[in-house]
Amino acid sequence: MLSPDRVPDLATLDAAAADYDVVRRAIGHIRGHWREQPEIDAIADAAGVTATELHHLFRRWAGLTPKAFLQALTLDGARQLLRASASVLDASYEVGLSGPGRLHDLFVTHEAMSPGEWKSGGEGLTIRFGFYPSPFGKALVMATARGLAGLAFADPGEEEATLADMKRRWPKASYMADAARTAAIARRVFDPGQWRPDQPLRIVLIGTDWEVRVWEALLKIPMGKIATYSGIAGKVCSPRAARAVGAAVGKNPISFVVPCHRVIGKGGALTGYHWGITRKQAMLGWEAGRVGAAA
Repeated sequence: MLSPDRVPDLATLDAAAADYDVVRRAIGHIRGHWREQPEIDAIADAAGVTATELHHLFRRWAGLTPKAFLQALTLDGARQLLRASASVLDASYEVGLSGPGRLHDLFVTHEAMSPGEWKSGGEGLTIRFGFYPSPFGKALVMATARGLAGLAFADPGEEEATLADMKRRWPKASYMADAARTAAIARRVFDPGQWRPDQPLRIVLIGTDWEVRVWEALLKIPMGKIATYSGIAGKVCSPRAARAVGAAVGKNPISFVVPCHRVIGKGGALTGYHWGITRKQAMLGWEAGRVGAAA
């Protein structure tokens, strides 16, 4: 169980958040020009820093050089990941684990709220929240007495809109700003040094039975791997239900921890992401750097 009694030092996350603002601009340029394979000078110029600064920042932030990150985002790279992911996902389901990548992933234990609790719109539920720096911009962390229930992201100036978006998911719940309880969870999520198998992060899935089944399937995708909507649909019901899976993925309330960012289109396209394609690309690159460093 998470200890709510101590607010951890978030200086490391503050630095990562500052880095992310530059990285976000760099990724935006890469995303728009990846077919041209832009040189680092052009990427750095778009990000508002020097090439040397960008090189060191990317290595610090993701464990990858800008060039390696660019290669990871090309369509060919996505297809290679996709070809590798099919057998990994199959094996994960067969053994009930998420494979070797789990060694580098969040260690998560989860439970689902009852259908009645979901249908009530969260009535009688107290959700505590706080905003924190993260490697992917400002993060909104939301928790119940049972564990982490919501994780969202906000670009600068959009904190209130992000909070309102999440509140609409459980309109009858009571909400309370509480840094003492949520700051410790934020560190558990974003500081890899806190990812320990003997102290799993407890999360609470609040959704329909169908959505919870899809979200549980997402938890089986190892860090550094990806899956398709149709591939997940084939595991939870039928490959023809890919559209319904996509809708459930889009409603995932615990982003990053329940890794909906690891789901892509059948042809290798990154497709949509509730918190922005740039952030989805950033998460995949950040994870690739960590898996590569641990290999």
